[in-house]
Amino acid sequence: MSEIEKTIPENSIKNNPKIMRAWALYDWANSVYSLVITSTIFPIYYSILTTAYEKDEYVKETGQWIKVPVRNLIKIFGKEYQPDAVYGYSLTLSFLIVVLLSPILSSLADTIGNKKSFLQFFCYLGATSCMGLAMFTGMGSVWLGLLFSVTASVGFWGSLVFYNSFLPDIATPDKQDSLSAKGYVYGYIGSVILVVICLVLIQVCAETPKQAAIYTRVSFLLTGAWWFGFSQYTFKHLPQFGQVKEQLPKDLVLLNYKNIFKSHAEQGGFIEVFKDNISFYIDIVKQSFKELFKVGNHLFGDRNLKYFLTSFFFYSVGMQTIFLMATLFGKSEINMAQDKLIMTLLLIQIEAIIGALFFSWLSRKIGNKNVISITVAMWIGACLAAYYLNKENPNVEYQFYGIAGVIGLVMGGLQAMSRSTYSKLLPTDSMDNTTYFSFYDVLEKLAIILGTFIFATLIEHYNNMRYAALSMTIFFALGLIFIRFLKVKNNTK
Repeated sequence: MSEIEKTIPENSIKNNPKIMRAWALYDWANSVYSLVITSTIFPIYYSILTTAYEKDEYVKETGQWIKVPVRNLIKIFGKEYQPDAVYGYSLTLSFLIVVLLSPILSSLADTIGNKKSFLQFFCYLGATSCMGLAMFTGMGSVWLGLLFSVTASVGFWGSLVFYNSFLPDIATPDKQDSLSAKGYVYGYIGSVILVVICLVLIQVCAETPKQAAIYTRVSFLLTGAWWFGFSQYTFKHLPQFGQVKEQLPKDLVLLNYKNIFKSHAEQGGFIEVFKDNISFYIDIVKQSFKELFKVGNHLFGDRNLKYFLTSFFFYSVGMQTIFLMATLFGKSEINMAQDKLIMTLLLIQIEAIIGALFFSWLSRKIGNKNVISITVAMWIGACLAAYYLNKENPNVEYQFYGIAGVIGLVMGGLQAMSRSTYSKLLPTDSMDNTTYFSFYDVLEKLAIILGTFIFATLIEHYNNMRYAALSMTIFFALGLIFIRFLKVKNNTK
């Protein structure tokens, strides 16, 4: 089968300042989901709405009385579950959906050359789902809240597959570190700005708990509008870069609603065109997973990619799991107040900005491999410090702030360096970058699924999150070992 590349001059794409700025700005647009919905406001709002009442409990170690929430259980198929567990399962479900969809959609994007369109679809799915969360007002609509939480997560993580795959398309290897870091910096700054706006509405403008709940739902509307609105600059300037193959259906119907209303007389009528479409999509599904395994074998056949991806999988288990569970850790282990917890997460975001910039600069001095090694080692130190936190210590909150600062610093650096290092290790000027980044994304999601499962199992077994945090050091240690086998030259050494 012959292949026809889109006739966009490469020199108009690579290192084009406007295109690179448009790409990085999508991080500014979508990162508000990660902070507002995943990490701060929505989890706390969900906790409040699923709490029946609070009881007083005396803590012998500190000699203080604390408020302990008693939660409304959620019934699923006749069995009752804790709401936090159901929320965790819903996130796991969203990651499973992305793992299943990513290979199919990336294969489709590489086939018909429209990965920007898929990026737009997932962006709009995520943005509208964030706004849909405003319809979650209590236990009577808890399933609606969980549904939009799942679709928002699918929209966010699904869009990243296509977003990340543009990096090697629009920047040469010597520019990818700084561009990747710029994207994360934009994202961290944008998300902090919106969270501050939301906190002013909820904690300053609201005079009663009822008003605070209303302003919280307004925050969800603002998050979706922010994501949707700022992404328009990205979609305006980002090229529809991809590859178009000759053997496509006579008229793509399911991906182009305008074609549904055509007569299709020259192609044998609508029924024939529709059957042709169905056959095409079935073949795409079959081939996508074959291609995923083929790509996996190809990538792991390369020595450097094999060690990098193995390392990436192991340290992602720890990094992503700890980020997702940070709020719960602060509430459960040291009884941190909600406002202090939100401020801690804002601290992590600010530190991440510094980390992305600093480690991007450091990579030019000592190489990506050494930077990744340093950040992973710092993660190990943070996990060990979290294990030794003692709520009886009067300075425990300050110790938690210190750990959070380290986590923010290394998270920003490790995320940016991981994306750019992988991009630079891929074949140069490949037309399969979407598929390559789909594999990268699937690997990351499998790491999250494994990490959250282990974390939850250890919490249930030991009734203590410190052991769960300690377990993550094993995965970081494995990641550190494998990254040291990487042998590269120049700025990826």
